[in-house]
Amino acid sequence: MLSPDDFTYALENTRVVLAPTQRLDTFGTSLFNYFLVTEEMDTVNRSRVREGHIHAERPQIVTPQNMARLLLEGFGDQGQRFADQLGQQPNRFAFLKYGFRVSKSDIRSYDVHESLEHVAGKLKDELQLKNEPLTALLTGVDDGWEVCLLKFMVDMIAASMQGNLGDFRERGML
Repeated sequence: MLSPDDFTYALENTRVVLAPTQRLDTFGTSLFNYFLVTEEMDTVNRSRVREGHIHAERPQIVTPQNMARLLLEGFGDQGQRFADQLGQQPNRFAFLKYGFRVSKSDIRSYDVHESLEHVAGKLKDELQLKNEPLTALLTGVDDGWEVCLLKFMVDMIAASMQGNLGDFRERGML
């Protein structure tokens, strides 16, 4: 288990070397391929490459009326009153709920006896030639590699949200 400092270190040292050129799909599932390159802390010029898939499920509209059911587990009367007030303003608030699935069975890893920078550079060149809009290349921390991947997923939500909201508005769903 990571210490709070290790967790923070992993967040601060996650870098997107090659970002997907396509945002999360609004009306369907997006399947992203990722390559995460990390460097072992106690071995010089030894990097680990992890490849896998992230399934991003279709974002769902969360309206004030159903927000209370989703978000208020464990809250008391005051939380319920706040949710009730939000429910009385249906046109004022709407949120998107995103779901992700990373299957451990999809993950493949291998070690390369070269520096992180060299491995990431070679992979970037290869991936740019393939020109796949749903592929990402990241660098991060070996012990906290899952934190690095989760940070990337949260950043993808942030980058996609305005476009997804616009798509819902265009179809009259918001």
